[in-house]
Amino acid sequence: MSVRKLKPITPGQRFRVVNGFDAITTDKPEKSLLAPKKRSGGRNSQGRMTMRYKGGGHKKRYRIIDFKREKVGVPAEVASIQYDPNRTAFIALLNYQDGDKTYIIAQNGLQVGQTVVSGKDANPEIGNAIPLANIPLGTIISCLELRPGQGAVMARSAGAFAQLMARDGKFATIKLPSGETRLILVTCMATIGAVSNSDHQLLVSGKAGRSRWLGRRPRTRPVVMNPVDHPMGGGEGKSSGGHPRSRNGIPAKGYRTRSKTKASNKYIIERRKK
Repeated sequence: MSVRKLKPITPGQRFRVVNGFDAITTDKPEKSLLAPKKRSGGRNSQGRMTMRYKGGGHKKRYRIIDFKREKVGVPAEVASIQYDPNRTAFIALLNYQDGDKTYIIAQNGLQVGQTVVSGKDANPEIGNAIPLANIPLGTIISCLELRPGQGAVMARSAGAFAQLMARDGKFATIKLPSGETRLILVTCMATIGAVSNSDHQLLVSGKAGRSRWLGRRPRTRPVVMNPVDHPMGGGEGKSSGGHPRSRNGIPAKGYRTRSKTKASNKYIIERRKK
């Protein structure tokens, strides 16, 4: 994993930092695992804009990722590590011994030719998916289920990882990437290792056009709007804008919006850091 700082031969390259893509082994995706991806441009079924600052961007095809790892006990060889335009992490193409092919989120250190397997009898090695009941305490994990059989929903982005802290009865104590510590059923699956492409946070786009390629349109700052458009708008000259809050008046900067009566509160041991 590495990043490259480009020489400033154009204004857009002056501050740009790009991914070295050292881990990528091929630039051709597996055709049988591609699906079309439609863009809404922020418009609803009536064609009206309901989400601002979205639209345009390069055309993409979705890579069908196996988040459930349901082929228990069937070994698979890592055929290639690939770039996925739909996520920050890299993905790995698996060739199973029974002939199936699937994509999974690639873990840091996953190598081409390596064998991975899922199930409770798998060894706690990078890329293997194992129930929390069978993972040694203190292990770094990622692609974590919240409910058994749901498929991975947590710790899936570039460089993310959780840690298995303890087990007590049917629950395991997990420290999540946000800093939150919560209880998860030991029958839930998790993958050993941290997610790949941990250098993603070091990248610098260098110019506004790269945001447009990603489908992000220019965003208007609230303090330059009129009072009718935003609570922080209005005023003569460069006024401060008042207390930071959203367009519909909900305060930012530490205001807690989580419901006090939410059913899953009893599973949270320690809230995420502010």
